[in-house]
Amino acid sequence: MKSSRREFFKTSAAMMASVAGFSAIGAPSVLSAVDSSAQTNTRANMQAGAQTNTLANTQASAQNTTKDADKMAKITTTAALPQRKVGDFTISALGLGCMGMTHGHGAPRDRKAMIRLIHEAIELGITYFDSAEAYIGNEELLAEALKPYRHRVKIGTKFGLYYPFGKQMQDSSKKAILRALDASLKRLNTDYIDIYTQHRVDLDTPMQEVAGTIGELIKASKVRAFGLSEAGAQSIKKAHAVTPVNALQSHYAMSFREVEGNEILKTCENLGIAFVAYSPLDRGLLTGKMNENTTFHATLDMRANFPRYTKENLAKNQAIVKFIQNIAQEKNATIAQIALAWLLAQKDFIIPIPETTNPTHLRENLGALKISFSKAELSQIATELKNVPIFGDRYPPNSDAAKSVGL
Repeated sequence: MKSSRREFFKTSAAMMASVAGFSAIGAPSVLSAVDSSAQTNTRANMQAGAQTNTLANTQASAQNTTKDADKMAKITTTAALPQRKVGDFTISALGLGCMGMTHGHGAPRDRKAMIRLIHEAIELGITYFDSAEAYIGNEELLAEALKPYRHRVKIGTKFGLYYPFGKQMQDSSKKAILRALDASLKRLNTDYIDIYTQHRVDLDTPMQEVAGTIGELIKASKVRAFGLSEAGAQSIKKAHAVTPVNALQSHYAMSFREVEGNEILKTCENLGIAFVAYSPLDRGLLTGKMNENTTFHATLDMRANFPRYTKENLAKNQAIVKFIQNIAQEKNATIAQIALAWLLAQKDFIIPIPETTNPTHLRENLGALKISFSKAELSQIATELKNVPIFGDRYPPNSDAAKSVGL
């Protein structure tokens, strides 16, 4: 950062106004009824909501966790966070990515600890929780943690991404979607999914067909909002022409800004689509807690195979961390808070969903909602950010993961 940064931020402090404002609209109640075709055993298990008689009937193997849930269910008020719109409802401006609790970022965390963290997130005002059928054990965790709160939270999950014999494949045929939805509803112990997202574009199934299937599920009240993940602009437009796309979930961070130049953000803005930013802290890089000495489990942590997180590139990528740290010092904030606040300030339809398994980091992340930037500050950051190099691709070149994004 330039030596004049401190003076720049001080002189602009009086002009502080968030470029991307928040909606104060409250989230609507959940669907009052679902299509009779959805009234399965899961319906019977959901009716009582947070009532203690339902908790009392929970299986004996989950008795200890049920006691925790019963205690938390007594909390009738939560913090009010800024809201952002998805389809015909709103969710907290910061959601919670839940993958790493059970999958992909090391060994699964302690289940009771994760349930307590999810309950604390609700108490702090977070209303959106993101999962996927591909995240092993994740939907089951959310089912247990969110059962007392289902009426006041939104759940997102994904379909269509599979790893048979360790090989990535996509299947979004109608038969596969219906099978996947039925399984997710059972694992989540719910009658409906708030945001149902195609995890990756399936080139063997026309996007119009996928959108048509989701449209039928919306009419049947099994899905509330249609989402796509890592889809290209043309795929988004094709789907939207059949069934309105309500959310696009893709990677976006200060260290990965591809969506700014490939028509994705522009397409979302033009079509009124919420942008759900996953990995807004770039899988932990933008927390200031990673360096060349950071290691990852060879088989349980996907970052062990990603070029950006090699020992050499972690050392080189301290440049972006230091860049953000300079801003954080001027704002009396942490590196992670600045990275999240910057995203929130880009557009008023962007919803970051940082992952965490640490209650302290959960509270830290929410502090980003109190940080604002003037237009002049954002302009200067954008100019200087272009000169900060990023080392290492997010996925291994020519890998299945790399080939399945932007389609």
